[in-house]
Amino acid sequence: MPPAARSLLTPVLAAVFFTLCGIALALIVPSVEIAWVMGFLLLTIYLFAFEIVSVDVAAISIMVLLGLSSLVTPWMGLETALVPIEHLFDGFASNAVISIIAVMIIGAGLDKTGIMSKVAVFIMRLGGTTEKRVIPLISGTVGVISSFMQNVGAAALFLPVVSRISARTGLPMSRLLMPMGFCAILGGTITMVGSSPLILLNDLIQTSNQALPAGTAPMELFNLFDVTPIGTALLLTGILYFVIAGRFVLPARGNDKLTGSDASQYFAETYGLSSFAIREARVEPHSALVGMRVDELEQTWRVRVVAFEKGDGLRMGADGVDRSVGIAPGTTLGILGARAALERFFAANDITAKPELDLFSEAMSSAKAGIAEIVIPPGSNLIGKTARDVWMRKTYGLSLLAINRGETHITFTTGGVRNTPLQAGDALVVHTTWADLHRISKDRNFVVVTTEYPHEELRPHKVPAALIFFLIALALVLFTDLRLSIALLTGALGMILARVLSIDEAYQAVSWKTVFLLASLIPLGLAVESSGTAAWIAQQTLSVLGEVPIWVVQSALAVLATLFTLVMSNVGATVLLVPLAVNMALGVGANPAVFALTVAIATSNSFLIPTHQVNALLMGPGNYRVVDFMRAGGIMTVLFLVVALGMLNLLF
Repeated sequence: MPPAARSLLTPVLAAVFFTLCGIALALIVPSVEIAWVMGFLLLTIYLFAFEIVSVDVAAISIMVLLGLSSLVTPWMGLETALVPIEHLFDGFASNAVISIIAVMIIGAGLDKTGIMSKVAVFIMRLGGTTEKRVIPLISGTVGVISSFMQNVGAAALFLPVVSRISARTGLPMSRLLMPMGFCAILGGTITMVGSSPLILLNDLIQTSNQALPAGTAPMELFNLFDVTPIGTALLLTGILYFVIAGRFVLPARGNDKLTGSDASQYFAETYGLSSFAIREARVEPHSALVGMRVDELEQTWRVRVVAFEKGDGLRMGADGVDRSVGIAPGTTLGILGARAALERFFAANDITAKPELDLFSEAMSSAKAGIAEIVIPPGSNLIGKTARDVWMRKTYGLSLLAINRGETHITFTTGGVRNTPLQAGDALVVHTTWADLHRISKDRNFVVVTTEYPHEELRPHKVPAALIFFLIALALVLFTDLRLSIALLTGALGMILARVLSIDEAYQAVSWKTVFLLASLIPLGLAVESSGTAAWIAQQTLSVLGEVPIWVVQSALAVLATLFTLVMSNVGATVLLVPLAVNMALGVGANPAVFALTVAIATSNSFLIPTHQVNALLMGPGNYRVVDFMRAGGIMTVLFLVVALGMLNLLF
């Protein structure tokens, strides 16, 4: 069967399976409300697991369907809507969602001051060039930073830092990025604002308190540092694991040097790009290229036009080189390509090639332009689109040379690079001006890996203001009874008023995909709790487990949360499983708050396959394969469960 047909058949068969499961459950559940909620749950899991649409679109779709169901409640056999319409959008005003927005803005403010570059210099000064010293310093620093900002944000901030350290020490990025990424995820469990599930947890506990049986004491909320011993133990476990076993489980694929004299060798080895050069050439009147468009020239000869001049001024970079522009007699081209391909190109056409850059010497100098590496992060609007679809060279000033996707290398010398749909984690090699590269470094659609290029300085003079407002937010969280959202928004607003960030930069710092994902799933969690679905699932699970110790039930819950987070978002897994955890705890006489916390922590146990946003981000730059994550992540998954459950039972 062709791969395309197989990829289409799999979700269809899965849809049939989930539908049959829904019908079977409808026949055994105790009420119509629970039957419908189970149907919505199965639909959510199906959409998340098979990525029929992006996870945020899936969550919004579920919320809209819950709202539309209020129109047909009599036909559904219901007396009232599963979620009251007046509460359908409560998630957008929830404490958790506002807190996540504020954390993202505060993290962007700290990054804008250039603190991360200072951290990189400090790490290199302390760590030297040995792997056993560099890995703990990088991973430990990222883990601590991740405890106060979103872990994918911390990983994205440190990706250029690791690139710089790799270039200066000669250590392969493949041996540094995975420990950094894993520890970014682990660091999110150190505080209650380190990851979306932990930020969300207190809101879910408050919702569950309203549905507790009469006479049951309400669960207490968790304070900022209540989870710190657990998260610290997990982070230290991750660091020790890579220090002790890293040489056995981490791949080593070349020295990933992105700057200096070894750049050409790096790109040749990593992406299969043979030695390339930039030449300047003039198109003579009788050349076969006259009347040809730039796009046709590039596809025919497998070269890149990175600049040209046809009598109306030099063009290069964004809004300069357009694939639809025609070539006229006398046009001077800046051509990039493999040396052998360039010689064939010049020989076959009536072109006068200059031995050295002349007209383009200033614009194409190493101080103005060069080869760079960028990564497509999870949440990028470019995912699923090709370079041709978005007019990448015209829109962003990026001439795409190669795509690295795990074991797959697609280059402009072999063709197809601009027609390949982009995926999260793709590492792109591009030729660009440094001005354009600096501009896209502020674009959420990209993470710029290449760091050592001439570019605009950040705002180091704003370091004191950024730190002051960060500490103010932290003090409000620790020493006052203010809601977490108000305390964090105070710090975020302070950074905007102090001009650490502009308001537009603050808006750009927010991952609206995460916001809509979280806010749209909250109504489903409310339906699961209020309909009695969570209580029914808990009863059935406990009846299957039988008479077993409480720690066995807790372990089963942690394993279930781990499996859920491998196939769906950790936010979605938390929303669905916290009500279940509370009811399971009540059923075995355990502390329901501790069981809820078990879920919120276990949904960070996402190392086995690269489905977590952090892991997806690092796939391309680290040149990783899925088997690399299975080898290193399999052991980490077991260690995580053992340490997390041990610390939970020790503390609570």
